[in-house]
Amino acid sequence: MTSTQSESRRKMSALEKRNTLIAYSFLAPNFIGFVIFTLVPVVFSFVLAFMNWSGGQNITFAGLDNFRLIFKDFSFAKSNLGIALKNTVFYTAMTVPLTLVFALGLALILNKVRGAGFFRAVIFFPYVASLVAICVCWNFLLMKNGPVNQILNAVGFNMKKSWTSSRDLAIWAIIIVSVWRNAGYYMVMYLAGLQGVPAELYEAATMDGANGWQKFTKVTLPMLTPTTFFCSIMMVISCFKIYDVVAIMTQGGPGRSTKMLVTYIFELSFGGENIATSAQYGVASAVSMVLLAIVLIVTFVQFRGEKKWVNYM
Repeated sequence: MTSTQSESRRKMSALEKRNTLIAYSFLAPNFIGFVIFTLVPVVFSFVLAFMNWSGGQNITFAGLDNFRLIFKDFSFAKSNLGIALKNTVFYTAMTVPLTLVFALGLALILNKVRGAGFFRAVIFFPYVASLVAICVCWNFLLMKNGPVNQILNAVGFNMKKSWTSSRDLAIWAIIIVSVWRNAGYYMVMYLAGLQGVPAELYEAATMDGANGWQKFTKVTLPMLTPTTFFCSIMMVISCFKIYDVVAIMTQGGPGRSTKMLVTYIFELSFGGENIATSAQYGVASAVSMVLLAIVLIVTFVQFRGEKKWVNYM
């Protein structure tokens, strides 16, 4: 190797190190934020799940006592954990498919029509609008004498109570607001997926005599499988973490009809109805670990089911 080649390699090595340091300098702020505000709290929460701590006192080891406490007399009809889990699962089971159906329908309508850009922006706007303002507006719409009940009464339904103050309707109010707010975001996802469907597939289906429904079920849906899978994964995780809409609209009530897992964790941490006023961070962390386990299991099942779905499609 000549001296010129050796010097050239040293310069390249120095340049690579410099570029690597520059890349790390751009990544460092986000990584540091992730470590401080996400990784450390998650690890601390995992440790607290096996500890007793009310904030001001010393932390003492509790073993599995926190888990025994939350599962003591477990019941979907009586225990706080059971009711919160039942409500969260019901909310997720209703919100995810409804949001996906509405998002896909909107994407199909606005895929290739004149002036679609304006309507896409209008439908997407609720996702970026103030959540507090959205919930306040919907609380007004769903009042006893609000516009929604007036419309329902006009078409033959007998609606004489506020949705958010009814044990039967409160959770549906949360579902409606969630679907209305998130449909625009997932519509954008589906629009991106539709743009990636080759036009040749539709032309081939037309040549084979396929009608519009057959094109949708045999071409569009299979090609949108990756998009649907991604959206469903993100929505399930988001639904299991639901807190903000509930906190603003119903505070987990009336009674415990809209108590979710995260609202239950909040009550354990900061006190609430039917909970001791002193903080129970260890118990709250134990419930958080249960929530994490449920989300991981559901995500794993979705990944396994996605492979079979792709093979079937």
